[in-house]
Amino acid sequence: MKFIVDEADIGRMAEKTVLSYGPNTGAKTSSFWILLALAGVIATAGVAADSTATVIGAMIVAPLMTPILGTAFSLVISERHYLARSLLAVLGGALLVISIAFLFGMAEPLGLIAESNSQVSARVHPRLIDLIAALATGMVGAFALVRSDISDTLPGVAIAISLVPPLAVVGLTLQAGKIDEALGALLLFGTNVAAIIFTATMVLLLYNVRETAARVGLRIGSLRGWTLAVVTGIIILVAIPLTYGSKKVIREAHMKFTTAPLAEQWAQANAWKVINLRVENSEIHVTAFGPKPELKAEKLREALDDAGYADLDLVVDLVTGGTRKLPGIDQPRD
Repeated sequence: MKFIVDEADIGRMAEKTVLSYGPNTGAKTSSFWILLALAGVIATAGVAADSTATVIGAMIVAPLMTPILGTAFSLVISERHYLARSLLAVLGGALLVISIAFLFGMAEPLGLIAESNSQVSARVHPRLIDLIAALATGMVGAFALVRSDISDTLPGVAIAISLVPPLAVVGLTLQAGKIDEALGALLLFGTNVAAIIFTATMVLLLYNVRETAARVGLRIGSLRGWTLAVVTGIIILVAIPLTYGSKKVIREAHMKFTTAPLAEQWAQANAWKVINLRVENSEIHVTAFGPKPELKAEKLREALDDAGYADLDLVVDLVTGGTRKLPGIDQPRD
């Protein structure tokens, strides 16, 4: 079965995705940069406030999907000028959002890191499932591009694919000095970009966009096999660290599940309570709260060793004290 787009579709697709195509290039370019800057501010504010609704708003406003789809369109018709301009828009846009977030982070005295912010933690440990979701979402975006009857799905695609929020996390974590977290968020952004370009390229080829574009009179270059090989290779290359990240997350989740009961038993034996437990980078971090005398961490260390976790370091934070109510100046005090 062959899928075909008509001449009108080619003009619409080029006008929609390639900033340097058509008579309104100046207006399209200025709108792109203004909306992207505003989306960067919104996304950074949403991440800083740990607000999912605000972050979703930034996803809808952000126009970064345009040059990414433009890159795929340019690859398919093999037009180097359009390809270079689209790639520069993607890279320049990424740097703009990262810079906005970095400057914003300078005003945050405590720094925004994964341990204290759910929006950050959700984007610094990308997994293989993120690539699978990005491939599926990119395919929806490509179909919405080639078929005008389903173009109304693009806002949903903008929400499903995470482009600007990871860049905001990159800037914020860089400013906080968390290079590993910044690299994780950057990997998530790169994963999403690569997935969109790959799936959009395949869909546009499926719809015979090259042949129709040639009939319209667009400049069509030679599409060599190595071009598609590079696009496919990037997906494979991205999948390697994502696979490692997935295995690491699964292993840490399993260790947290199996060590949590040991920590609870250790704390409850002395009327203490474990208020936080996490496993990260071959370390078990336990935070416990209770009255004096303090718990002996050596007991937990022995329990973990017996359970087969002698190779993991144990970090214990003990918080002693109780709750006291201090009335205002006009109220009697204890």
